[in-house]
Amino acid sequence: MALTPVVLALSRSGEPVARKVAEALGVPLHGRTGRVERADAWFDNALDHARDLFAAGTPVIGVCASGILIRGVAPLLSDKRGEPPVISVSDDGSVVVPLLGGHRGANRLARQIAEALGGTAAVTTAGDVAMGVALDEPPVGWRLANPEAAKPVMATLLGGGGATVAGDEAGRAEWLAALPQGDAVRLTCSLGPVTPGENELAFHPTRAVLGVGCARNCPPTELETLVLGALNCAGIAPGALAAIGTIDLKADEPAILALADRFGVPLRLFESAELEVETPRLANPSEVVFAEVGTHGVSEAAALALAGAEADLVQPKLKSDMATCAVALAPEPITELKGRPRGRLSIVGIGPGQATWRTPEASRLIAEAEELVGYSLYIDLLGPLAAGKARSDFPLGGEEDRCRYALERAGEGKNVALVCSGDAGIYAMGALVFELLDRGAEEHGVSDAARRVEVISAPGVSALQGAAARAGAPLGHDFCAISLSDLLTPREDILRRLKAAAEGDFVIAFYNPVSRKRRTLLAEARDILLQHRPADTPVLLASSLGRPEEELRYRRLDELDVDEVDMLTVVLVGSSQSRLAQLGEGPRMFTPRGYARKIDGDLAKAGE
Repeated sequence: MALTPVVLALSRSGEPVARKVAEALGVPLHGRTGRVERADAWFDNALDHARDLFAAGTPVIGVCASGILIRGVAPLLSDKRGEPPVISVSDDGSVVVPLLGGHRGANRLARQIAEALGGTAAVTTAGDVAMGVALDEPPVGWRLANPEAAKPVMATLLGGGGATVAGDEAGRAEWLAALPQGDAVRLTCSLGPVTPGENELAFHPTRAVLGVGCARNCPPTELETLVLGALNCAGIAPGALAAIGTIDLKADEPAILALADRFGVPLRLFESAELEVETPRLANPSEVVFAEVGTHGVSEAAALALAGAEADLVQPKLKSDMATCAVALAPEPITELKGRPRGRLSIVGIGPGQATWRTPEASRLIAEAEELVGYSLYIDLLGPLAAGKARSDFPLGGEEDRCRYALERAGEGKNVALVCSGDAGIYAMGALVFELLDRGAEEHGVSDAARRVEVISAPGVSALQGAAARAGAPLGHDFCAISLSDLLTPREDILRRLKAAAEGDFVIAFYNPVSRKRRTLLAEARDILLQHRPADTPVLLASSLGRPEEELRYRRLDELDVDEVDMLTVVLVGSSQSRLAQLGEGPRMFTPRGYARKIDGDLAKAGE
């Protein structure tokens, strides 16, 4: 499981069992507001919260009826290979049911919970029930080389056939010992490459690690070819690799990142001082390398540091024009990795605030993050999704400090989410992050470590989208967005853009329309627009979108009053073609695209 499970307590009667499960697993307990006495975080609606956690990839353990969890996650079900475990536990703890993700950890987790509660794990997946093992989900430290063959092999075993466990690593595969013996299927456990035959599965213990180094902008194919040759010389299958290691200076090297992706293994990084400790064990120490990066070896030292003190080099350093690699082998399968991961900064837009407008990708990145950084209100809007995470709150006005801090924390190897409202790339922190990365050291940029982090931008529902959806379809034709804040943009530039948008007859979304001290630009914008569009042009004032205090108000352009607007209001001004229709649901604002003219033209042509 990639993420820590969350236990949900929905009622007072199930709270003691939920608490016992959370304590046994060492995971957070989320309680329903008003129904549970003590919890690490609170939620109001069980269906929405279960769905939100599931969308984020978080395993869900609900002490409640199975139907509640099923109804909660059902709209999101699509691919069983990517869905997190979902488990229901009865209020008295007597029955634990893995509903989803049986072969992705749910069955194992259900048994662990049942053992803690003295209950029964109601496992229903055929392989676990009949054989006590799921061949398509080997234990940590093992990898299945041909998962596509698992289903027919398991069907053969369930049909009464037996298995032969063979290969040079068969003695380590105690988890296969309980299978019925026979010749119907073959389970080969090996460090080396295996070409599976019919009714054969190949398992590799992840005892090997790869250390690599390369010159800047080494061609990915060159590094991959060198590595494949090294593994072939060592007699080790790619499936036996637990991880790839290198010096932290290469955290952003495209060839190394591509190699880790090619083999589907983690990349781990070491500082030069950590690698230098391995010098006595190196087969090929180099003074040239030491003078360049502060360690007598990169590839050999990274392999040994990653594999541990009892590991051996089974393939010393091999070189190509621009790359080096080495292979080390640990005495047992590697289940905990040394070194640190490459840092990641996720720039996340959470929409206007309500969870249902937050994208599943944004929820997943927040759930995966170790630390949340942002304006305190935005982090608070995450509710239970932020519970238990380290958070660094910054005030309004501290935007550069906020982005710089997030980048530097990611530079330390942390997984950080920079939380923004709306869409992070629209009048938010996205542009500032990339500006800091683009600045040189003399321009007060960020550290070299921060420049090497992975940066992900997740789209969000912007305020203009939320306002438009609430109104109807005012953005149905050409539109633009203009910020009326002159804090970062010269007033002259704002006025020039206003005049251009007015002359172009764009629908306009005004961000930052007013502040406590800035009260005149919105009135100036109104007067400029009135020179180019009718006085009765519809205007929408949308405040606190997506929150309980949400309010929508419609005005004529000539009646737009600055005193009705605050910093939480988005102002949408229609074009000369925009209309306000009075429908059964109330007023609806829309901007025609021109389909009526097209239909009239088509009819005219048909009449000819």
